[in-house]
Amino acid sequence: MAFTDRLHNRGSISTGYNIDNSLKLEQPERITRGYAAISQKTSSDRKKTTLSYWVKRTQLNASGNGIVFIMYAGNTIMLGFENDKLRVSSSYGYSLVSNSLYRDTSAWYHLVFSIDTTQGTANDRVKAYVNGVEVTSWSTQTITISQNANNGMFNEVNGDHYFGWGDSQATGCYVAEAHCIDGQALTASDFGEYDSDSGIWIPKEYEGTYGNQGYYLDFKNASSLTDDSSGNGNNFTTFYAGGAENQATDTPTNNFCTLLGKQQASVVGTEPSIKEGGTTMFGGVSGTQNAVGTMGVRGGKWYFESTITNSGGVGTENHNFGVVAADQITALSTGAANDLGYVSGGWACASNSAPRNNNATASGANATGALAVDKIMGVAIDMDNGKIWWHREGTWTSINSTVGNPANGTAAAFSNLLTATDEHLLPAGGYYINDGNQVRVMNFGGYAQAVFTAVGTYADANGYGSFAYQPPSGFYALCTKNLAEYG
Repeated sequence: MAFTDRLHNRGSISTGYNIDNSLKLEQPERITRGYAAISQKTSSDRKKTTLSYWVKRTQLNASGNGIVFIMYAGNTIMLGFENDKLRVSSSYGYSLVSNSLYRDTSAWYHLVFSIDTTQGTANDRVKAYVNGVEVTSWSTQTITISQNANNGMFNEVNGDHYFGWGDSQATGCYVAEAHCIDGQALTASDFGEYDSDSGIWIPKEYEGTYGNQGYYLDFKNASSLTDDSSGNGNNFTTFYAGGAENQATDTPTNNFCTLLGKQQASVVGTEPSIKEGGTTMFGGVSGTQNAVGTMGVRGGKWYFESTITNSGGVGTENHNFGVVAADQITALSTGAANDLGYVSGGWACASNSAPRNNNATASGANATGALAVDKIMGVAIDMDNGKIWWHREGTWTSINSTVGNPANGTAAAFSNLLTATDEHLLPAGGYYINDGNQVRVMNFGGYAQAVFTAVGTYADANGYGSFAYQPPSGFYALCTKNLAEYG
């Protein structure tokens, strides 16, 4: 279980306080609260403000600009990531850039920014916390804001109040549990705590007040995702984002599998880019392109889905998805012909061909025919018994004319998942011949794109995930709550 345990990063469990929803954001998506709404209320104390939110990065920006999100137009106050470092800055007189890098796209990070200009020492006027720990190691730490100055968070100048605005480089993330406290300088412990058993930093319910201009975004109401739940009525309006299609169930208390962000999964040639909440791989300019998931399993029964939304003008037999052993990821990058089904620890099925493992077709497999773009396939993996099945639009692949049945454990495409490797297996998708335009979309349940929800919105037996087709009985979505019970 070591591989799975390493992926249970900070913020992936809960001991009583559950967060149900998050907001998926891609650059340049953002939400906004207009100046007219802001100016209706006087700030409680413009010397003190606190921001707290949880973020799960799905795209990395190793070069160039890429503030993930927080900008207040007119004042340019930012809290987010740039060059994969934490950046806190404002035209009001402070600029801080961390020495630490934050590149884990499998984890939720808790960020807290607190400003109190009443402090006598300049460096005490601006503080930042990541996962409960105050950041004190800065490659840049310039604080010139004067004692007792207005901090600029709520200003009288014209300008919309943005949340979720990215800079020039493409960035993506999920954001959850967003608090803005007007008139108080708080610490991370007001919003989170350490789990007594695991030592992991987890969210807790905020029980304080918000001040006049403060807000709380929980993203629960799909019909109006950006409503303020603090009681202040400081609602945001949608602008580039915020519709029901951007609501997700991937949260700090139930972390779902996503695709590893670019620069983390080794592939041939130019890497495929990852977008749409870590559910889509696209682009690249060389032969084989592969991307793997963030959660590996060695036990339990699991289900996920995939489809092609752009074939790139080549046959769908060149698009495949399935699972791959952790130690085979490098092998996928060593030759242009190494698709998922080529390696000994990889099992894959394409949209118009039979399942493959170790460059061999499943014995007795009967392909169900080619599928067009946007047609859904699913996979069920039984890691207790080492078996795997695929379906095309709900019809499971047949073996020797017997239709597969994951719930009963019969007619599996392969039954060697436990004997072929002793490694954890990760979800994976890829394509072989590449013209740079292929797009493969995965659905792990935490964020299902419209191509899946248009077919169905089925949860697993525990009520987790949203899938186009009902997961087989006894099979579950890849998320930390299920992994804790079955993995």
